[in-house]
Amino acid sequence: MGERDGERTRDTGHVLRAGLTGGIGAGKSAVARRLAHHGAVIIDADVLAREVVAPGTEGLAEIVAAFGDGMLTTGGELNRPVLAATVFGDDTARHTLEKIIHPRVRARTAELAYRAPGEAIVVNDVPLLVETGLAPSYHLVIVVEAERERRIRRLVATRGMSAEQAEARIAAQADDARRRQAADVVLPNDRSLDALRAQVDRLWRNRLRPFEENLRLGVVARADRRLRIADADPTWPDQAERLIARIRHVLPEGHEVSHIGSTAVSGLPAKNIIDLMLGVRTLDEADDLAAKLGGAGFPRRSGEWVDNARGVPGETWPKRLHGSADPGRPVNLHVRVTGSPGWRFALLMRDHLRSVPAARDGYARAKARWAEEHQDRGAYAEAKEPWFDAEALAADEWAEVTGWQPTP
Repeated sequence: MGERDGERTRDTGHVLRAGLTGGIGAGKSAVARRLAHHGAVIIDADVLAREVVAPGTEGLAEIVAAFGDGMLTTGGELNRPVLAATVFGDDTARHTLEKIIHPRVRARTAELAYRAPGEAIVVNDVPLLVETGLAPSYHLVIVVEAERERRIRRLVATRGMSAEQAEARIAAQADDARRRQAADVVLPNDRSLDALRAQVDRLWRNRLRPFEENLRLGVVARADRRLRIADADPTWPDQAERLIARIRHVLPEGHEVSHIGSTAVSGLPAKNIIDLMLGVRTLDEADDLAAKLGGAGFPRRSGEWVDNARGVPGETWPKRLHGSADPGRPVNLHVRVTGSPGWRFALLMRDHLRSVPAARDGYARAKARWAEEHQDRGAYAEAKEPWFDAEALAADEWAEVTGWQPTP
């Protein structure tokens, strides 16, 4: 905690940072206004992009040096239409411009986030969030989406574009499928403004506000103790990849993070909890990384945690366990020593079930039976132990026959 210019500030690692994006004309600005209505600190990348190339700035001087005096108006300001015409359709020119503007916008963004008051939710309004690869730097990515024809009509009506110009602007951005892949939350905007606002209100109340509190307090989101086995969700791997990218973003290079457990096996029903595994050299290293993981939204779970060393009766192997501060995405992040029995078994079981459909289907049937017999997660987990012992033997035999080696 510190002070700057008389305002209370804090480490941005413990500020909830949400990235807001969407295609041009999708309604992103309306979502930003509604979030601001609730108290979010909005940092608008377009506003900052203009600020960093204002008259007298180093940014404007670099643009002139790169593209010539023709980039200036007679009043000494940036001639935006001329610049846009210069870089549109020219990847080399666009990359040159991005190298001038993007680092300055990022630096100014970090400064404004640092100055955010305590308990703030900082929302970065970034039109090209996906295109610039920024998604892993946020705790949550919100995408506003509208069907293409509606967007074109909005751009023609509100920005004075022709339909052809609107089409070209839309085509120059990431498509909806690519944005959805980066999105933790998709807000459809194909109905009324009131309907869009209602979606934002629910998001604020049910996810953003509790997420911020959990992150600030360093606690895992409260779990629903009821046992629910969901049908296999084809989006689980994409969700896991987003989470893994966030973890990698805050860790030093060289740390392997893997998607493990039932949600990593295509076609397998599971509790809607993403299991991930971080490999470390020692548990001391795991403890040293705990604060970084907590700042990224994965606080450590209290207590002592161990793995059953399958095949070694009565033996256990210690690990660390983290969860998710996000109430909308339950996670178990197992931090295990690379090469330990628990680390090996997690990868072996995943790969065995992926490769042997009969083993996967047998596990699915067993899950259904255990779910009928047990109403809470604890009893369900205990009922699985004999199956895991048998799976360890079957998977070891498969590994020996196939020459399997652990691959995160």
